[in-house]
Amino acid sequence: MSKITTELLLERAVPRSTRLRKIETLNLSKLQLKTGDLDPRLFSRLRHLQKLDLSDNLLDKFPNSLTLPDLRVLNCNNNKLEDVTALKQFPLLEELTYENNVYLTLNDDYKVMFLLQNLRLLNGKDITKLANHVRRVNSNKLTSKVTAHWKKFFSDQLPEKYTAEQVKSIKKKFLKSVQTNVVYGPSSLSEFTRWRVKMIAEEFLANSLGLELNSDTEPEEKTDENEEESTESPREAAEEVAPVVHIYDPLVTVTPSKRKRNRSKSSPGNKRSKTQANTEEEAEEDVSAEPLHFLQCHSKGNSREDFKTQLWSCVFEPVLDSGARKDPIVSSSRTVATCGGESVCLIDCETGTVLKKYKVATEEFFSVAWTTLTMVISDSRKKAHNILAAAGRRGIVKLIHVAADFCYGEIKAHKKPIATVCFSPTQETHLFTASYDKRIVLWDIGIPDCDYNFKASQLLVLETASIPLRIALVPTCPEQYLLAGCEDGCFAWNIKLDKGQKSRPFEAIFQFPGEESLTTSHRVDGLAFLNDDVVVSKSSKPGCIYLWSWSKSFDAKGKGCQRTMSAVILAELEWSTTDMSYLTLSTCPAKEYMFCGDEKGSVWMYNLSTYTTSWGSPKGKRSEQRISPTQILTWPELRVNGEQPHEILVNNVVADPAFTYLVVLTSVNITAIWKKS
Repeated sequence: MSKITTELLLERAVPRSTRLRKIETLNLSKLQLKTGDLDPRLFSRLRHLQKLDLSDNLLDKFPNSLTLPDLRVLNCNNNKLEDVTALKQFPLLEELTYENNVYLTLNDDYKVMFLLQNLRLLNGKDITKLANHVRRVNSNKLTSKVTAHWKKFFSDQLPEKYTAEQVKSIKKKFLKSVQTNVVYGPSSLSEFTRWRVKMIAEEFLANSLGLELNSDTEPEEKTDENEEESTESPREAAEEVAPVVHIYDPLVTVTPSKRKRNRSKSSPGNKRSKTQANTEEEAEEDVSAEPLHFLQCHSKGNSREDFKTQLWSCVFEPVLDSGARKDPIVSSSRTVATCGGESVCLIDCETGTVLKKYKVATEEFFSVAWTTLTMVISDSRKKAHNILAAAGRRGIVKLIHVAADFCYGEIKAHKKPIATVCFSPTQETHLFTASYDKRIVLWDIGIPDCDYNFKASQLLVLETASIPLRIALVPTCPEQYLLAGCEDGCFAWNIKLDKGQKSRPFEAIFQFPGEESLTTSHRVDGLAFLNDDVVVSKSSKPGCIYLWSWSKSFDAKGKGCQRTMSAVILAELEWSTTDMSYLTLSTCPAKEYMFCGDEKGSVWMYNLSTYTTSWGSPKGKRSEQRISPTQILTWPELRVNGEQPHEILVNNVVADPAFTYLVVLTSVNITAIWKKS
């Protein structure tokens, strides 16, 4: 039975009323109302209702036929709304508030500004100017783009006499193509843009060509957005984004330099077969990249003079592939999380916009990691949301629900600093934390309920002989083996949870070539998998990065713990001769690229795709010569306040999975973003 009755409506009217048709102001807040409680038949009798308060309820959407023809003011704060398009049934609406509906975003703000032509105030802010821009300038731009896309790619595909099947086919192709290729504005508004593009495309086909549409097609992958529009937002994030200093001087011309190979014929070590030479020539092709943005967004106290804050970790946000907000167009994220100093930032790589910023005044963040949790939102329905874990000097893991701008919890994981964190690729709630207390701990962070209550539990403790610096789960068996680069060697653990033993020593330590013989004692400050088998590790040996085989090095059939195993080296990469530590490396497995920065601000890039096939064969042999970088991106001559920053160390460099963007973190509080062209 519905909670709303005629008697309740009369009682909650302001002032109380004796007839429904006389009610002009109605307060239905704090009644635990759900969408099914809003009975259209009852509400249709509120013909003169002008102000409605539905705040502090459990509404996830609006029924489509409430029939409130005179409604001017609506308050929906503190509900669970997921969609705003049903609000178009209130065309006279002038004031709307829906703050603290965690599933609504900036895209929804733009949707209501377009749908409600009389709207003046949104969440307490005057949006008249911005709304006019959205309704006119934005719409005109998108309409011209949609029309141009039809004329360029589709106008010749429809014959003079066409069948219903031909109409259906071209309609489907056009709607997919136009949503993929017509882009406008920043990525934070991409959902709104595609929503409008689809609407405009349907109107265009119906009005210009007489093709009536009832679209059920799904959009395809998107391309890059390269135009900007006003992004003034009527909502405010949970924490206001601090001013960002864009320090890239557009007058500076940046030319990535290509590392030349030393091919002295007099050196017997340089004798290669013709096949080897051709293979290396293929791997040497240029990657055309250009600098997009140089940002100073981690400054302590938002100071423009801060060029001392070290930036340590960056990870691209995963693309959501389920839930109500599934976005099938996006194949690779443009949003990256970066950390350093007291803050964690979310950056749109294309526009250079800092979308969100989280600060903890007493913290120094060293590592960030993403996971996607399937959370129960309401009425037992489930929805996928990205969660960001951030940790650092205090030994505490912060858990952030990014879409809600809310740090919902923390785990006091260690008593000493946390060097790095990573989530399991197969168990969404399993988080590894590696600490200066010489322990790696596996946590189950749990799944928060609708009130963000959660319970974290410790599943496993891995004892290390020295401080763990980098960790990686073995791709072929991520629930069984973990690899760690430590201050005094490279180690492996069996992490299978059915073994019963909660605290475990390492199972293997790997030997690498030393100055005179094999050694296990060396600092490993870079570690990543290039593919399912090839490990890339960087040691304290100057100028040396090793590629080695996990399957050929690790003896899974052996018994006992703390065994010494020799790493089966596949190749060495030529790198800087610096003895500077903690300049870490990363890989892009989909493209088989490896990246590592140096002590001069440069990024060394290695295309290893032409080598991996031979390495993976049963008779695969080690590459005798050191592999030179395919290309080196040199640091441009940036000037800040008329001066060039000195001693720029590249602490980390990460590419998105599709290798479209390259994010470079430095020791001088500068985040550099390059784009592959």
